[in-house]
Amino acid sequence: MQFLERAALDALFDALRAEGRAVLGPTVVDGAIRLAPIDGAQDLPAGWTDAQGPGHYRLRRGGDATFDGYVVGPDSLKQVFFPSKETLYRAERRADGKLGFSPVLPDPGASAVLGVRACDLAAARIQRAALEGGPYAEPRHRARREAALIVAVNCTRPGALCFCASTETGPRVTEGADLVLTERPDGFLVEAPTQAGRAVLARLDTRPAAADEVAWVDDAMREAAANMGREVDLDGLPEQLFGRLDHARWKIVAERCLACGNCTSVCPTCFCSTSEHPSSIDGDEASRVRLWDSCFTEEHAYIHGGGFRPRTEDRYRQWLTHKVGAWVAQFGTSGCVGCGRCIAWCPVGIDLTEEIAALRQGEGIAALPAPPAHACATDEDLVPRAATVTRVERESDDVVTLHVAVDEGLQGVLPGRFCQVSLPGIGEVPISISGGDGALLEHTIRAVGRATDALCALSPGDAVGIRGPYGRAWPLEALAGRPVVVVAGGIGLAPLRGALRSMIARPDEFPEVHLCYGARSPADVLYAKELLGWMEVPTMHLHLTVDHASPAWLGHVGVVTRLLDARSVPAGASAMICGPEIMMRFTVERLAQLGVPDERTWVTMERNMQCATGFCGRCQYGPYFVCKDGPVFSFDQIRFLFGEEGY
Repeated sequence: MQFLERAALDALFDALRAEGRAVLGPTVVDGAIRLAPIDGAQDLPAGWTDAQGPGHYRLRRGGDATFDGYVVGPDSLKQVFFPSKETLYRAERRADGKLGFSPVLPDPGASAVLGVRACDLAAARIQRAALEGGPYAEPRHRARREAALIVAVNCTRPGALCFCASTETGPRVTEGADLVLTERPDGFLVEAPTQAGRAVLARLDTRPAAADEVAWVDDAMREAAANMGREVDLDGLPEQLFGRLDHARWKIVAERCLACGNCTSVCPTCFCSTSEHPSSIDGDEASRVRLWDSCFTEEHAYIHGGGFRPRTEDRYRQWLTHKVGAWVAQFGTSGCVGCGRCIAWCPVGIDLTEEIAALRQGEGIAALPAPPAHACATDEDLVPRAATVTRVERESDDVVTLHVAVDEGLQGVLPGRFCQVSLPGIGEVPISISGGDGALLEHTIRAVGRATDALCALSPGDAVGIRGPYGRAWPLEALAGRPVVVVAGGIGLAPLRGALRSMIARPDEFPEVHLCYGARSPADVLYAKELLGWMEVPTMHLHLTVDHASPAWLGHVGVVTRLLDARSVPAGASAMICGPEIMMRFTVERLAQLGVPDERTWVTMERNMQCATGFCGRCQYGPYFVCKDGPVFSFDQIRFLFGEEGY
C-alpha cells in the first residue's frame, strides 16, 4: 500500500493520459453526481455531499472531501459497458439482390473510470455473468470492459440508503479494480491489485504507507460496515419469495408503484432491453438497435393479443422475485448489490429493504429447481445469416409455412428448437422449426403482428435473415421405448411436427404414438395432407377435434382434452404438449388423472421471447429464461409457477 498526497491527485490524471486513456469520473451535472468525461482533479466533486432518502436525492456543499462526501449517484459502470442505445448489426441489399448482414462492434479505445465504488464493481461482475457467462456472449460488453482501467474508491462514509454490508458487496473494494484509493484528510492510500494498476502507480510520486495508516484503513472499513443506513436479510430469500407469490404485500406496494421504470434504469445490474429496426427510405439498408427497457413497462410482457403481466403488482413481483430470487439460481448471486439507488430514485419512495422484510412475513416456502447448466461462449450469436424463401405453403387464411434455404447452413437443427426470423427494417420474431435440416428449414407462421404479417406475405425468391437454432429440443431419446402421447392445440402442432416425423421414422423405438390435435375449425387444421398420410402409418394413431364445425364435419367437436382417455393415453405413456397455456394446464391435469406423471410430461413454453439469447429479459420465468433454458421443459420443472396469474 502506498500514500499519495492530496495535492498530487492531478498526477494520477497525467499518468492515465500518458497511457492514452480518456478518463471518466464523478462530476456534478444537473444537480447530481454523474459519471462523465473529466480532465483533472478540478472536475471532481470536492466539497460536495449528497442527502439521500426514499424518493429523495439532493446535493449540497459541505466539507472538503473529494470522494468521501457522497456515495453513489444515478450512474454506474452499466452506462460504460452496456450503453442505453447501441446498434447490433446492419443489413443491406447487395447488388445481386440478396441480403448481407454485418455485426457492428465498438472500438472502445483505452479508458479509465475513476471513483468506482465496491457495490458497482460487484454489479459489473454480476452483469458480466448475465451478458458473457451463458451459452451466448455479448462481445460489445466484453470489449468495453476489457479496455477499461478501473480506479476504485473504498467507502468510509456510507449513506442513509446504503446496505452493501448485508449483501456482502462492500464497503471495501475486493474485486474488479486496478487501483483502489482510500481517502484520508491528508491524502490517499493507494493499492494496486493488478499489473495494469501497478504500471500506473509506478508513474506516481508516492511513499510506502505506514503501519498505522494501513491499520486505519481496516478500522475505517469495519466502522463503515457497522454504520450502514439500511440492511437486508438475503438468506433463503428466493424460496421465501416464490413461496409467497400470492402475498397481500404485492397488491399493497402496487398501489404506490407508478411502473415508471426509474428503479431499473438506475439499477447497476438490470439488463432488460428491447430493439428497433430502422431502415432507409428505399429499404436497401437497415439495422437492429438495442435500447434499455424495463420489466415494469406493459410492452415488456406483451404478446399478440395482450400482455401476460397486465397489472402493476404482476410487474413489481416479477422485478423483485427476479432481482433477489431467481437471479441466485441463474447466476449464483443476488442481483442486488445494496447501492440504494432504486430507493432514492423511486418517485414515491418505495424501499426495497422494507418490502423484502414485509414479504418474509407469512406462510410459504418454495423449493426452486435449478436451471440447466450452460457452457460459456466466446462469440456472440446476434447477427443473422442470409436466407432465401424457396416455397410458400398456405395452411389456412392466416397461417403459412415458409421453406427457407439458409446460406452456409445451420448446425443443431432439432425438433422443438426455434430460429429468429428477421426482415430488416421490420423486425425479427422467434419461430419454431417445423421441419427441415440445417440447409433447408420449414417455419410455420401465423400472421398476428407487423413482423409476422410481413413474413406471411413473402414469396419464393424473397430474402430473410435467420439466426439460430436456439433452445432445448424435445427429449426424444428419453421418450424412446414407451408409448408417446402428443397433444397439440392450433398452431401448437408446428413445434411438434418434427418430433412426430422423427418418431414415425423410428418405429422400433416408438411403436405407439398418439396425436391428439385440436383446431379452431376444419379450415384451420394444419398440414392436412400430411395428417392424412400419417393415418396410414401403423404406429401412429390420430385423434382430431375442432372447436366449431359445419354439419358436413363428421369428426369430434370440442376442446382437445376431450380426446384424452384410456384409448389415446396408454398405460406407461409419456406426453409432449404445445398450445395455449390454458389448454396445456387442463391437458396436464387430465394426463395426471390418466397416470402420466409430471416428470414424463413435457411442455414447450414459447412465451414472449425476443432476443433468443437471454439478454433482453423478456422470457424470464422464475429461475429460467425460456429462450435458453427451454422452450421445452419437463412439467415437474415448472409446475410451481405454471398457471400462476401474472407470471
